[in-house]
Amino acid sequence: MKPVWQFAAIAAVALLGRVVLGPFMDQPWVMLAGGVAAAVALLLAYRWIVRLTERRTVTELGERGAVSGLLGGTALGTVMFALVIGCIALLGQYHVDGWGAPEAALGLVGLMAVAAVSEELIFRGVLLRWIETRFGSWVALAVTAPLFGLMHLANPDASLWGATAIAIQAGAMLGAVYLATRSLWLPIGIHFGWNTAQSALFSTQVSGNDTAQGLLDAATSGPAAVSGGEFGPEASVFAVLAGAALTVVFLVIAHRRGRIVPARSRRAAAPADADRIPR
Repeated sequence: MKPVWQFAAIAAVALLGRVVLGPFMDQPWVMLAGGVAAAVALLLAYRWIVRLTERRTVTELGERGAVSGLLGGTALGTVMFALVIGCIALLGQYHVDGWGAPEAALGLVGLMAVAAVSEELIFRGVLLRWIETRFGSWVALAVTAPLFGLMHLANPDASLWGATAIAIQAGAMLGAVYLATRSLWLPIGIHFGWNTAQSALFSTQVSGNDTAQGLLDAATSGPAAVSGGEFGPEASVFAVLAGAALTVVFLVIAHRRGRIVPARSRRAAAPADADRIPR
């Protein structure tokens, strides 16, 4: 029941934030401030519910490494997407016609902050941790990565390939980052940097969501395998390869640090003994 209460608490705060911010979608400064406030509220809600239900220190959101994790992750996610969009542009499938809507980009930053925090708390903070304590790291990763992709099928321009691409490049990669660091700060930062670069900076679609134009007046075109089609660059083969490469890198790091929990260790890594998981 612990993960149920944790999921419910995060979902409730995220839903409340969406209801409150909904009427202000066309007011960028309100969206920026409100999105950041909602992200902070989500982090506080997670810390509170985990302490309440698991009676332990919330080490995955510890103060140590918070700033470096968020900033480093944001930089990594931004550079990662910039390389992907650069590859698409080199093949002539990404075009910039000028400046877009700089103020709208600010609103997108707030929106992406909420998305990154809520999704990381639910998928890596609750689901991956809970499954790992019972079945080990590999099963947890194998279950949560596809679930993360499937969630995106609800988006307006979703496709089965787009969901599969998300599962590989983000679901698996962000799960691997958590396993390697045992912290949610770096996955949140990467997720935020990637989404913000897609929307606010390069003005492309985010996971088939009909995202508004950001800083640039830009568009993708051509074969979906290259540009990602209506789903956006996340469905590009370049994005999948980039995410897969980072997944391997972080899994190797997790293995070398002894942070992969085998299935036979699930009793030792039960929720009551969560602090015993190698960090």
